[in-house]
Amino acid sequence: MRTLREWLHALAAVLATFLTMLCTAALGLAAAGATALPAGAFPRVVLATVVAALGGTVTLDGHAGDLAGSRGDLTVMPLSVALAGALVLAAAFRRHAPGTHPGAYAARILALWLPALLTVSLTAHHTFTVPLGEGTLGDLGEILGLSPEIGFTTDVPVTVLLGLVWAVGVLALTALASRALPLPLVAARPVAYAMVGLLLVCLAVGAVIGLVVAATRGHPARTLAVLLLGLPNVVWPVFTLGLGARWDGRVDGPFGLPMPRLLDEVLRTPEVSTLDLGALARHDGRVWWLVVVDAVLVLSAGYAAALRSPARLPLWRHAVHTGLALAVTVLAVCAVCRISAHYGLSLIGVGDLGGGLSGVLFLRPRVWPAVGLALAWGLAGGLLGALAARRVRPSAGGRGRRAPLLPHGGGRGS
Repeated sequence: MRTLREWLHALAAVLATFLTMLCTAALGLAAAGATALPAGAFPRVVLATVVAALGGTVTLDGHAGDLAGSRGDLTVMPLSVALAGALVLAAAFRRHAPGTHPGAYAARILALWLPALLTVSLTAHHTFTVPLGEGTLGDLGEILGLSPEIGFTTDVPVTVLLGLVWAVGVLALTALASRALPLPLVAARPVAYAMVGLLLVCLAVGAVIGLVVAATRGHPARTLAVLLLGLPNVVWPVFTLGLGARWDGRVDGPFGLPMPRLLDEVLRTPEVSTLDLGALARHDGRVWWLVVVDAVLVLSAGYAAALRSPARLPLWRHAVHTGLALAVTVLAVCAVCRISAHYGLSLIGVGDLGGGLSGVLFLRPRVWPAVGLALAWGLAGGLLGALAARRVRPSAGGRGRRAPLLPHGGGRGS
């Protein structure tokens, strides 16, 4: 009977995770106007969005009659959808895993995750017609009998593999960051907790700014769509910019990045543009405050990690742990926040016809310089944070009592 209850808990966790992701994607796409897509495409687009959020591959393809063809590619993870699902799955795992064997409970979740993931992957496909509109392009389409169609499908094996990796990663990070679950790697737990907190605080600040912008500057639906689909895609790269990182990108055609207008203006150029603090400051000098914000966030993360670490841990090890953790965090941000999209309509295999039906956008980081900068920031933040923590909690060899902020057993690295 106990085993049956554990399977039911695992099933509830899987269903709640997928339901949360589907609802988040549906609300975000509705705010973006996707309900107006022809031929009943909206539900399938929602499923494709969930597939993309799990790291799966969505392939765009189409045709436009005998003389013309349409082609496109899209690589983006709607990270708000992914984060919503991850939080639900992590909460379910933290709640029920301590009452059973965590590894067995995780295995049950993954066993039920696989058929759910396979179902979503197999149903996330659709084809619909793209209207040419009026004007020259519309007249040309009528004369030549052009009827552009674009469809999307998922690469099921790749999607299933990456979706399983996604679930394993969420469960592993939850176990690593939570003191409620037994784990031998206690040395990594404080910095894992601190990095998760840092990323979530970044999102909270970004959400507040987004809501204020929506309330004061108009376009509430568009802002809500960004919040529900791509808030981490905006906030986490901006965090790396404050550390001094650089991203390369370009926006051309009808596409727009799910980012503030300032970033879109910097990237909407004939050639590839470099996105960094200097480029942004030429449009708005207030972006230099990002450096101050990042300094506070990194120092706070170092302080939080030090408070959860053993009291005897040397300062240099605090610094190294925080530096490595921040470097890994930035590496992960660079991996999941890349954006690439292209769509074009060609005639007799030559070129894009334009007319608002072609465009390109991409945003990619300069990874290793960003990781190096994160390591340096983390070393400094870890050292200063550990020094600040020692003023609150003297080391075991010093005089004074343990800080009341630490729970019983905190000095043992719990």
